[in-house]
Amino acid sequence: MDKATGDDAEKVIKIAGSITVDELASALGLSVTALIGGLFKNGIVATINQRLDFETAEIMIGELGIENVRLERKNTATKTSDSFRTELSDHAKSRPPVVAMMGHVDHGKTSLLDKLLDKKTAEKEAGGITQHISAYQLEHDKRKITFLDTPGHEAFAAIRQHGAMLTDIVVIVVAADDGVKPQTVEAIKFAQDANAKIIVAINKIDREGADVPRTMADLSTHGLQPEEWGGDIIMVPVSAKTGENLEKLLDSILLIADVEELKADVDIPAEGLVIESHMETGKGSVVNLLVTGGELKVGEFIQAGNTYAKIRTMLNFRGQPKGKAGPSTPVTVTGFKDLPSFGDRFIEYPDEKSARRASVLNAEAEANAMASANVTSTDLLRMMNSADNSKVFNVIVKGDVLGSVTSVVDSLKMIDTKGEVTLNIVATGVGDITENDVYMAAGDDRAVIYGFNVNVPTNIAKMAARDDVPIRNYKVIYELLDNAKESMEDLLDAEIIEEELGVMKVMGVFRTTKNEIIAGGEVTDGKVVPGALARIVHGKQAVSETEVASVQREKIEAKELIAGEVGGLALKTEKKTALEVGDKLEFFERKEVKKKL
Repeated sequence: MDKATGDDAEKVIKIAGSITVDELASALGLSVTALIGGLFKNGIVATINQRLDFETAEIMIGELGIENVRLERKNTATKTSDSFRTELSDHAKSRPPVVAMMGHVDHGKTSLLDKLLDKKTAEKEAGGITQHISAYQLEHDKRKITFLDTPGHEAFAAIRQHGAMLTDIVVIVVAADDGVKPQTVEAIKFAQDANAKIIVAINKIDREGADVPRTMADLSTHGLQPEEWGGDIIMVPVSAKTGENLEKLLDSILLIADVEELKADVDIPAEGLVIESHMETGKGSVVNLLVTGGELKVGEFIQAGNTYAKIRTMLNFRGQPKGKAGPSTPVTVTGFKDLPSFGDRFIEYPDEKSARRASVLNAEAEANAMASANVTSTDLLRMMNSADNSKVFNVIVKGDVLGSVTSVVDSLKMIDTKGEVTLNIVATGVGDITENDVYMAAGDDRAVIYGFNVNVPTNIAKMAARDDVPIRNYKVIYELLDNAKESMEDLLDAEIIEEELGVMKVMGVFRTTKNEIIAGGEVTDGKVVPGALARIVHGKQAVSETEVASVQREKIEAKELIAGEVGGLALKTEKKTALEVGDKLEFFERKEVKKKL
């Protein structure tokens, strides 16, 4: 930690990732107890050696009203896997374009890709919705094109964003009979943020109600101007069902690839990105990679994130053995010691020692960046903004692949609880639900286990039932999220609401006792029924509250009096209550309503 001080000058405190309470207090010239007291007031119970991340330290300086102090981040080592080549050599060769298929759920992305590849994948996905990024490669005019099929459901925004970052061209699929939808707009934004070229495939033109000009007009309002209208976006009307214009779509992709002059170096150590990873019995870590440079071969050593591998097997997207893979090629490999994370970059090393050292250095750099911060700005802000009686919903998330786990967790965090329920992710993992998951869920935190595309062995299900641990296993993401939302709503206290029924003008008060008032009048609005609550209003002031015991019309008991009718009523009271001629009785019901998020 470095400090720059001066009597009147601004004090600059430089920290690398995080700082202990003791160090921050010293740098600010405060007593440790004063800083701990400030943290405590904001809901953080901290110790002298507890670490605060950069943002938390900034928040606390503001909360304590300390002026002329500024925090700066001290440069730290970056992850080894982030050091990638951005400049091509003179020997760089042309490479296939990497194309992401994006669009609104049910607009036919996967069906369109199926037709292009002449293979069936849609029926394998739960609910017909793509759950993971899948990578494929086809040939058109003796040239290869790599496709990424990204999920269309809103819950997979995290995966889809990574998908855009991996690609040169984004084909946005829009149904001609449905038009632009929220996820269409989202896909456009992701593509633009990733600086990818955009082609629009206007799908389902074979359907009744298909309106290509209207769809083009909708897209133009979102910044995509068709070439036919003087813009620069190629829009191709297609049909995944009949195959109409698919050749034209592929021609358009290759045209853009030629204009962009996509190239990559081949005579360099192989590098690329992790696009999926999961565990398989008998195989261990199974990882999908997209090679971006160099040439990956079986037997080579690579590092990704905090792990490394000797490539044991390599398959193409059809599951066929592949000895080597060049730029823009998707492959599935085995041999990683642990599962790398979705989006991690990989790079080839000459030997196992170098690859292992790179993974260790990467882990250390990551730890330094995080600096083992126990208190984060997110924690602090949540505690500062949430009520003291905030409910906590504890969950454990298990998924078939890392990408699924990431998306489920991100999507759970996106559920807006208005600060009334705190989501606590107790643990996450890849693979089937285990005994350890149940033990963890049955602990002090009492968590719900959410499984996504995983198995629950019979013995584990029995163990969970015995320990009263809920296991909720899903194959479709939005069903999981709906359940989580309902579970969080169940934690909320019921909301008391009042429903107005009617108003009576008091025309006579016939008897008043400690427990009852007999009165009569005219209902001027709505109605009055036995069992209704009544507010006595004297002038403009509500003076007391009572309950209607019975209602009479012409001295005969009635079920109700409605506006315009004159009648009598008996009011229950717990103490002698004043009611006068000319007062108003406002009738209402008070109900408990389950809160919604």
